[in-house]
Amino acid sequence: VQLVESGGGLVQPGGSLRLSCAASGSIRSIDVMGWYHQPPGKERELVALIFNDDTTHYVESVKGRFTISRDVAKNTVFLQMNSLKPEDTAVYYCKLHGTVTRGSSYYKDDFWGQGTQVTVSS
Repeated sequence: VQLVESGGGLVQPGGSLRLSCAASGSIRSIDVMGWYHQPPGKERELVALIFNDDTTHYVESVKGRFTISRDVAKNTVFLQMNSLKPEDTAVYYCKLHGTVTRGSSYYKDDFWGQGTQVTVSS
């Protein structure tokens, strides 16, 4: 299973970015996909989740500014980030939790993307 993120970059405070994460491989089912970020010098932390029933969850610091969505047919998850602040600067990672196949068997696991840098600065 591979997760490939895109859409990061440099943006001024108050600006917007849209991150994408496309999952590919022997995916049998997806329980939840999410976005995490790792600010400089800090631990990786949750930003937003979207479950297979389209329920969403956001951490308090991004509520009202970020929107997570998905394209089920393409196994792709998006993060629309508006009103960006310097403290949003981080490497953003996509995560998938679901069931994948290996040969004739299947198992549940977590998979991560390689990360995409988001820098908010004037």
